[in-house]
Amino acid sequence: MKKLKFLALSVIMISAVSCKDTKKETEETTAETETTTTENTATSEGTYTVINDSTKVSFTAYKTTDKVAVGGTFKEIKLSNTTEGKTPLEALNGTKFSIPVSSLFTNETTGTRDPKILKFFFGAMKNTANIDGEFKVATDNTCSIDVVLNGKTANIPMKYTANGDTRASFDGVMNLENWDALGAVASINKACEALHTGKDGISKTWSEVAVHADVAFNKK
Repeated sequence: MKKLKFLALSVIMISAVSCKDTKKETEETTAETETTTTENTATSEGTYTVINDSTKVSFTAYKTTDKVAVGGTFKEIKLSNTTEGKTPLEALNGTKFSIPVSSLFTNETTGTRDPKILKFFFGAMKNTANIDGEFKVATDNTCSIDVVLNGKTANIPMKYTANGDTRASFDGVMNLENWDALGAVASINKACEALHTGKDGISKTWSEVAVHADVAFNKK
């Protein structure tokens, strides 16, 4: 009987030690995995520069009270004052841009939308041959763009998304009243009154425009 008790006690002790060893190994493996994951998701060190001709700019405007989206792009964007940086944001900081308004493209099949926007929206403002601006990065890495339109400069906060190590996208909202451009909004709404009328019989063009940019970088 004593032998049986001793044998049972031995089995329990061996099992306890084995479980502790397994737990310790599991914790060590988990810690190693977590460390590796953190290292893999971090931006690797290097020197970044903007690839000028890779930058793409698009926008989404809205019509009717249901806020139906109308998308478009600018086929051309000129960058200047570019520099090098240890991160993509550092490389972009201070970069200036100029977008020819004539490069507007909304891919509308009848070909009438773009001329209307150029004439009745941009044409209703001052100095709109180009949309100019500058990319800014704050000390806390939040970013924004100063935009010059209708003879005024106003700022748009931008959300930054890293798409891998050498690509990034930026999203923000342009409220046209900040550029005293509500007259231009009324002008394009009048020119497109029927097309901007919803099921409720109300014609509406929103003063809110979503802006989006994709930027690629060289890294060395």
